[in-house]
Amino acid sequence: MTGQTAPGKPGPGPAQVAQEPAPAGAGERGPAAVAGERGPLGHLGRHLARRRAELGLTRRETAALAGMAPSYLAYLEERPLAAPGAGVLGRLAAVLHTTVPELTGGAADLPPGAGPATRTPRFTELSEAECRALLGTRGVGRVAVETGSGPVIVPVNYSVVDGDIVFRTAPGTTTFQASGRRVAFEADRIDDAFGEGWSVLVRGRARAVTDPDEAGRLAERAQGVPWAGGRREEWVRIEPLTVTGRRIAA
Repeated sequence: MTGQTAPGKPGPGPAQVAQEPAPAGAGERGPAAVAGERGPLGHLGRHLARRRAELGLTRRETAALAGMAPSYLAYLEERPLAAPGAGVLGRLAAVLHTTVPELTGGAADLPPGAGPATRTPRFTELSEAECRALLGTRGVGRVAVETGSGPVIVPVNYSVVDGDIVFRTAPGTTTFQASGRRVAFEADRIDDAFGEGWSVLVRGRARAVTDPDEAGRLAERAQGVPWAGGRREEWVRIEPLTVTGRRIAA
């Protein structure tokens, strides 16, 4: 795979990686600056920080495992124009149990699940409590709506408020047609590097939120804004009737 060490060839040692050149000032940050962990700014930095968080690794722990200075990892995460070599990317991908395309955004246009299946996958049903907990960790799901031309499935930015799925929409859109109908809603998480993930399916009735006070409470408690942009000031609430889910693990 592009950017990774070829099979049979030794990868760069810790000393080689730590000496990867960086622009002036990148290695001058002291431990205190690294401990502050400024937010990631560039595309690579966001992927590195997100993957570290998923694995529960601090920046210092990740740098130690990858054989590089914490200040250099700080530079990679905080500088949008950081361009590390293939050896550095390969080592970070190995430490973070992912792939170079995932770190660099090269897999952004690929659908999830393109990675190979594990040799001994374990398939389990999730309890309703587990499903609801997982729903609260995500921000993008898919809602299936019956329309005049047939069922349509569209992605939405959602939040969970008082156990219900809520999202903002606008009149004339497909998601606006969900109001007053039985719908299905799905959210999932697929990890190609590990060949595992989960999926939660909610079936219930959607209704438009017409009470101004209720809409105001949702605006205060819901997280994020619709990626689609534009004026999306109508709220739709899905009240679950059934919540089921499945997990596949390596």
